[in-house]
Amino acid sequence: MVSGFETIQLTTIVLIVVAGFSAGWVDAVVGGGGLLQLPALLLVPGITPVQALATNKMGSIFGTTTSAVTYYGRVRPDLRTAVPMAAIALAGSFGGALLATRLPAEVFKPIIVVALVAVALFTALRPDAGHLTVLRHDGRTHYVVACAIGAVIGFYDGLIGPGTGSFLVIALVSAMGYAFLEASAKAKIVNMATNAGALIFFLPHGSLLWGVGLLLGAANMAGGYLGARTAVKQGSKFVRVVFLVVVFALIVKLAFDVWQENFA
Repeated sequence: MVSGFETIQLTTIVLIVVAGFSAGWVDAVVGGGGLLQLPALLLVPGITPVQALATNKMGSIFGTTTSAVTYYGRVRPDLRTAVPMAAIALAGSFGGALLATRLPAEVFKPIIVVALVAVALFTALRPDAGHLTVLRHDGRTHYVVACAIGAVIGFYDGLIGPGTGSFLVIALVSAMGYAFLEASAKAKIVNMATNAGALIFFLPHGSLLWGVGLLLGAANMAGGYLGARTAVKQGSKFVRVVFLVVVFALIVKLAFDVWQENFA
């Protein structure tokens, strides 16, 4: 398959468009849209897991780019932090994608579930966290922490992927002291770079389904634009609530995967 449309039915195309739009909206607000997008892609007859991952990244980069531009026009996030963080994250994502071809992601899923539970508890038990931007570091330390976050989460995105945007948001809130809205704006810039890093790896392998990817990208763009506008309009409290919902969904999804792989 080259386009992905060779054997696909109209109902599946509609489901992919709906999933792409919804994923774009969720990704723009807090991240985690892959929960919706990847399962929809797996409905394409004959698609392989690598093709699904590559096509998912292609669709996502349209959405994250759109939401990043929309956020920038309204929130004006500090690019002096976001750009170097994104550059490091791009390299990390490429490295993660490289390792993903040699090491099964299942090895890391139990660790990710524990991390997500910790994230959910931190956010739920500290209602004031992320309400206002109160930076925890200044000077060189600020940029070192930002780049470390970019490297670790970029690597995770290339290796596994689900919840990358959510991890970026909570890291920017908890480790750096940003408000949820500003954290989401920066996270979109970094997430755009992690998608690009994984795509750079996948492109030479011929894994992309170009037709499905472009359709998914268009739907993702629309969802990303609307999601970013909604987040800006509603503010950090709204982003925090959506964040908790998405993190809970991620915990359930990954915990179910771990159970199936080990006990089913």
